[in-house]
Amino acid sequence: MHRAVMPPIGTAQAWRDAARQFLAAGIPPEAILWGDTTTAPDLFGEVRPVRPAGHVTVPRSFISMASTVVWHSDPERFARLYAFLWRLKDAPHLMTDRGDADLSRLRSMEKNVHRCQHKMKAFVRFREIGVEDAPRRSFAAWFEPTYHTVEPTADFFVRRFSDMDWRIFTPDVSAVFENGSLSFREGQEKPALPEDASEQLWITYFQNIFNPARLMVKAMQSEMPKKYWKNMPEAAFIPQMIAEAPARARAMAEAAPSLPPARMAQVQAQLAAHQSAWEGPKDALAKDIAACTRCPLHCNATQAVPGEGPMDADLMVVGEQPGDQEDLSGRPFVGPAGQLFDKIAGQAGLERHKTFVTNAVKHFKFTPRGKRRLHQSPNGSEIQHCRWWLDAEIAQVRPKLLLGMGATAAEGLTGRRAGILSRRGTVEQTASGTPILLTLHPSYLLRLPDPKAKADATAQFRDDLAMAVKLLD
Repeated sequence: MHRAVMPPIGTAQAWRDAARQFLAAGIPPEAILWGDTTTAPDLFGEVRPVRPAGHVTVPRSFISMASTVVWHSDPERFARLYAFLWRLKDAPHLMTDRGDADLSRLRSMEKNVHRCQHKMKAFVRFREIGVEDAPRRSFAAWFEPTYHTVEPTADFFVRRFSDMDWRIFTPDVSAVFENGSLSFREGQEKPALPEDASEQLWITYFQNIFNPARLMVKAMQSEMPKKYWKNMPEAAFIPQMIAEAPARARAMAEAAPSLPPARMAQVQAQLAAHQSAWEGPKDALAKDIAACTRCPLHCNATQAVPGEGPMDADLMVVGEQPGDQEDLSGRPFVGPAGQLFDKIAGQAGLERHKTFVTNAVKHFKFTPRGKRRLHQSPNGSEIQHCRWWLDAEIAQVRPKLLLGMGATAAEGLTGRRAGILSRRGTVEQTASGTPILLTLHPSYLLRLPDPKAKADATAQFRDDLAMAVKLLD
């Protein structure tokens, strides 16, 4: 029976060396008694030389895990690691088997050590012990970790406090950093550290950043367990701050300003800018639309295309956006879709010359393809920006009925574009109460490849236009 004794300092490397030798020699887990310097000697175990029989390799992920687990306080940690390593040499896939009970236990131990390292980084409190005229300032701290995490965590403090000397004393192992050199020593009892004048400044800061309105005691104790409080100077004030939190939260609420802060004026101004408030004369509306730069669409379009028709029309027809021909001519509904609308409107008894026609978006959105400009549907932001002008046209014309053609028009008028096929032929309302009859867009009819589907959709569109005429009677 082999006996392997792991030292308290350099434990990770010592275990790796011993495990490598045992594994190379083919010694099974049941033939090894693992322990540390605190483990009582076994009657049948002895430390004896091992003769490796060959070279073995293991996954790097196991080495990383083992380098953390060895710092756990479980007395069986070394044996558990080697037993899993013995299985791993014949089945490397075990490192990815989440259902393996042994791996699950080791991963849990690894997580515990990492958590302890995090607590050490957060809760070590140094006190200055050096003299004023020393070339380097010197500090010391007392800490009581749950696991043996001083050695694997010391590099963090070296990087953070490389310009000073420091000591971290613990009951098991102490870390000493002097003149740029790190060393480890046996643990000791808690030393008598001197008072530190800077602690009062830290406590004052700690008390002032405490927000009583967001106090959650259980969450705080989960992140700052009470076992660490005795070595943290600010912890002495935590019970008092918890007790005073309700009264302080009420006082904060009572002292809160009743008026919004100054910056809210800017937010409210921006909000108002997205609401229709155009109140110019009727003959100036088209000119103002032509000068619009509210969204990026104006950068590539030839010109804005305002609505057209009688300013006292009973019916306002709202399409999607100008097409290629509308963009070039500056007039709405003159392209193929507009011509189809005129044809079907005549069949339904809707008189175009008595109707105000416009679009939800005033600029042509397209993608260039050689010499062609391919239509692109406006997005929600562009529709919302153009809502300013659509609302202004509705306010000027004051129609009895709105006819919204297509999903973009539906979104511009109702704020919702989904389900236009199921909503067509139905009457909805604007926020101000004006009725809206929703229907298909003529361009949709032009794109349908199936003759029967196209005929059916055209008939539906004709029926919707006829319904609009009836609603105005």
